[in-house]
Amino acid sequence: MKENVMRHRIPHRPPRTRIHRPRSVQTFILLLGLGLFAFALTALATPAQAAPAYQEDKPSNDFCLACHQQQDIAKTLGNETLPVTINPTQFGRSVHAQENILCVDCHTDISDYPHPTVRENSIRAYSLASADTCKECHEDKYEKIQDSVHQVAFDAGNQGAPICADCHNPHTQPRLIGRESGELTIAARKLVPETCAECHVDIYNNYRESVHGKALTEEGNVDVPTCVDCHGVHDIHDPTTASFHNSTPGLCAKCHENAEIMDKYGISTNVVNTYVADFHGATVKLFEEQYPDQPTNKAVCTDCHGVHDIAKTGNPATGVAMQENLLTKCQRCHPGATANFPAAWMSHYEPSPEHYPIVYYVNLFYKFFIPTVLGGMTFFVLTDIYRRIVNRAKGRKHA
Repeated sequence: MKENVMRHRIPHRPPRTRIHRPRSVQTFILLLGLGLFAFALTALATPAQAAPAYQEDKPSNDFCLACHQQQDIAKTLGNETLPVTINPTQFGRSVHAQENILCVDCHTDISDYPHPTVRENSIRAYSLASADTCKECHEDKYEKIQDSVHQVAFDAGNQGAPICADCHNPHTQPRLIGRESGELTIAARKLVPETCAECHVDIYNNYRESVHGKALTEEGNVDVPTCVDCHGVHDIHDPTTASFHNSTPGLCAKCHENAEIMDKYGISTNVVNTYVADFHGATVKLFEEQYPDQPTNKAVCTDCHGVHDIAKTGNPATGVAMQENLLTKCQRCHPGATANFPAAWMSHYEPSPEHYPIVYYVNLFYKFFIPTVLGGMTFFVLTDIYRRIVNRAKGRKHA
C-alpha cells in the first residue's frame, strides 16, 4: 500500500526562478501606459470632426465618349444641325488627348447631363461664342492673332473670317510642333496648304501647280516653302501693302540664301546679292530700310517669278529663263522693251568665264586698270607736292 502511494506522488520539481526585469524597462512600460491613458482621455474630451464632403473629379473623356461616340447624334441650332459624334480613335490621336486635356476643360459650361441649353441659333454663332476658349491655354498665339489680317477682317464685320477652330479642329488636331525639334513636323508642313485651301481654294490650285507646290504635294519634299513660311502663322499680315511688297526679297532669301538647301538642287545662293547689286534691288532695298511703307514701282522677286504660281525657270510656257517669257515680264514695267531688252540682264549670275565671259573679263581689266590709274595719279601728285616743298625750302621758285 505504501508503495502504491509512493508511486502516485507528484515528482519533485525544481523551484521556479524569479525573473528580475531591469528598472529601466519597468520605467518604460509605466510611461507608455500613462501616455496611452492620457491619449484616450484627450480623444474622449475632443468632439468628433465631421468627415469632409465627397467631391467628384471632373468627368473623364471616356465618360463623355460613352455617349458622344454613338453614331448620328446631333444638336439642333435654329435651322441647322450640328453633329456631335466624336470618333474616339481620331480623338485619341489628337494632341489634346495626348496632353490629357479633358472635354470639360474646353466645354466649361458642361458638368452633367442633361447639358445646358445652347442659346446660339446657328453653327457659326456657336463657334464664335466659343472662340475665346483657346486663349486659356494658347494665350501667346491668341495675342498674335489680334493684329492679323484675319482678325482685322473679323473686326470689320466679316464673321466668316477664320477663327482658331476653323484651322485647328479641336477633336482631331494632330501635334504640329515636334517635342524635341520645336519646329513644324513634316506631317504638319504637308497639311498647311490643305488647311489654307478651306478658304483660299483658287490660290491653293495655283500653288499646287507651281514648282514649290508640286514638290510638296506630289513628291513630299518639305524643303519647299508652304503658306506659313511666307505669310506667317497666327500674325498673318496684309500681303497687299507696300511694306509686304518691299520685304519680298527678304522672304525669298530665307530659303534661297540657305546653302544647305540650295546645294541639294544646284541653285546659286547669290540670287539675292545679285538682285541687290542691280538697279531694281538697290532701290527696293533702300525703300525697305528707309521708307518701308512707301510703294515703289521697282520689280521684286514675285513681279518676275510669280506669287503662288512660280514655275521652274526653264519651263517653256512661263519660265523666265526663256527670253520671250522674260520679255513679257519686262514689258509690264517697260512697255517699249524690244526682244533684245532682256539680254542686258544676267539672270542672277555673277560674271564668270562660264557665264557672261565678256562682262567678267571687262570687270577683271578694270579691277587692275582703275587702281593703276588712280595709283599713278596719286604718286604724281605726291611727288609734285614733295618737289614744291623741297624747292620752297631751298628758296627757289617752282618752275
